[in-house]
Amino acid sequence: MFVNHTDKKDSMGIFRIATYNVNSIRSRLHIVLPWLGKHRPDVLCMQETKVADGQFPENEFGAAGYHVTFRGAKQYNGVAMASREKPEAVRFGLSDGGPADEDRLIAAVFAGIPVINTYVPQGRERETPHFAYKLAWFERLRKFFARTYSPDAPLIWCGDLNVAPDQIDVHDPKRLLGHVCFTPEVWEAFAAVRSWGLDDVYRRQHPGEADRYTFFDYRVPQAVRRRLGWRIDHILATPTLAARTLGCDIDLNPRLAEKPSDHTILTADFATD
Repeated sequence: MFVNHTDKKDSMGIFRIATYNVNSIRSRLHIVLPWLGKHRPDVLCMQETKVADGQFPENEFGAAGYHVTFRGAKQYNGVAMASREKPEAVRFGLSDGGPADEDRLIAAVFAGIPVINTYVPQGRERETPHFAYKLAWFERLRKFFARTYSPDAPLIWCGDLNVAPDQIDVHDPKRLLGHVCFTPEVWEAFAAVRSWGLDDVYRRQHPGEADRYTFFDYRVPQAVRRRLGWRIDHILATPTLAARTLGCDIDLNPRLAEKPSDHTILTADFATD
């Protein structure tokens, strides 16, 4: 059950962040904007916005009281951040000489906390170049963290990371083993990024808890109510910040709304004082 910490947020110093694969931002405004109004996160990270920059609904976010920073292209990928305060030190993509993938990574600083929002490649099939690209992308991302940030300072990495890291993160681990989001190669690649110094905030708050997912395939009838899902959307933090986690919850209501994304919203609260 999703817990709304809005009252607590108003009475003490809390940094609230949420992540949501919207699967087309223009198709999901009827969910996103009311959710922002109700829960008032400091930052909402979005993935698969699927819209060219010139067509992004920037004015609608402004009317809701949010700055919005984005990078995308028509039909595919796309990342965005909606924030109550204007972001600092905004950057896009992996600056390592390879494909920049600016529509897969956006980073900015909010209240002194770097936030990295990523849409990790899905990988398609294991025996394809797309899967090899996914594994390489995780390796590139770890190097990006190592040369840009410090694990000893506050930092958040979140987004649709396209990995279910444990048996309890999918509804049928025996049948799904070998899928590009649930296979040893991807677990190892994800663990290598985490080894830089990142804690899974949801698992920190809910150790061993099964049947809690962020993705429910459109093709599965009544997937949410039958609990047939995957936990592939994540919020991770460096230890100094993870230790200040007040809560991390999955809100299923957006997935149960009319014309939903196939993902839902994950939120975390961190004490700031």
